[in-house]
Amino acid sequence: MTIIVTGAAGFIGSNLVKALNQRGITDIIAVDNLSKGDKFHNLADCEIAHYLDKHEFIQLVRDHHFLKMDIDAVLHQGACSDTMNHDGKYMMENNYQYTLDLLDWCQFERIPFIYASSAAVYGKGEVFREERPLEKPLNVYGYSKFLFDQILRQRIHAGLTSQVVGLRYFNVYGMREQHKGRMASVAYHHFNQYREQGFVNLFGEYGGYGKGEHSRDFISVEDIVKVNLFFLDNPDKSGIFNVGTGRSQPFNDLAAATVNACRVAAHQSPLSLTELVAQKLIRYVDFPDALVGKYQSFTQADITQLRLAGYTDDFLTVEQGVERYVAWMLENLG
Repeated sequence: MTIIVTGAAGFIGSNLVKALNQRGITDIIAVDNLSKGDKFHNLADCEIAHYLDKHEFIQLVRDHHFLKMDIDAVLHQGACSDTMNHDGKYMMENNYQYTLDLLDWCQFERIPFIYASSAAVYGKGEVFREERPLEKPLNVYGYSKFLFDQILRQRIHAGLTSQVVGLRYFNVYGMREQHKGRMASVAYHHFNQYREQGFVNLFGEYGGYGKGEHSRDFISVEDIVKVNLFFLDNPDKSGIFNVGTGRSQPFNDLAAATVNACRVAAHQSPLSLTELVAQKLIRYVDFPDALVGKYQSFTQADITQLRLAGYTDDFLTVEQGVERYVAWMLENLG
């Protein structure tokens, strides 16, 4: 079995490569852009058959170089994930045209194609369901993902030659994201903040939500990988699917889980949120003026379509996932 993983040295891509290895699959073509060379660390404990630079790979695809190769699937995680990057030309080339070229090639060659979409397509919406009227992206990153999802809908209507699955990731956290810098998850930043200064800061009251009560559908990368592999195992299933837990939890939960995981690792007792706040291990800061009117206070994936597709596994809670993530960071990041 030969599988192409794009964005293979990145956050979700490297976790997918590792999970494939755990299944005994090592015939993997890893595609990425290693201009930021530190990302190689994510693949150092993985087994792959070959590495290709992203630009070389996409040219090979456009030239149909892989015609004589037996490719079993493409797991496409390669994209610009920086939601603060406002270079529309760059974003559309990386997130839209790149994905479209891969779709065309996979459909021509009848190769299953599973790609990363994003909950950013919903913008500031309050209902997160895979329906066109609910999709109103707020930035060019979200638009690049949204536009390709529309292409998939058109192709499904016209008829597909092989599986195509778009996975709308919600707030993902977990192992192998340290290279992302400011775009890494809140859990990663809370861990480092607590280790460096001994406490975690959260936003105070805003928009009808209390201190630290703004809420997200936080999902562990471990669950993201399991959903990808579910569709890999079920090539008869196509469509666009939300990938969240279906359960929104406040930032207070995330901060408390992170601090308590660090405390337990240091042989200290876990504390309640009230105790953490009383001991100033969790602190609240004024909501920043720059974010007023631009902040999403709540997300929660509607995972009805994912369940109807046959995915039945439970998702890790914030407490479960963060505990596992902190243990990994303590072991691997020092």
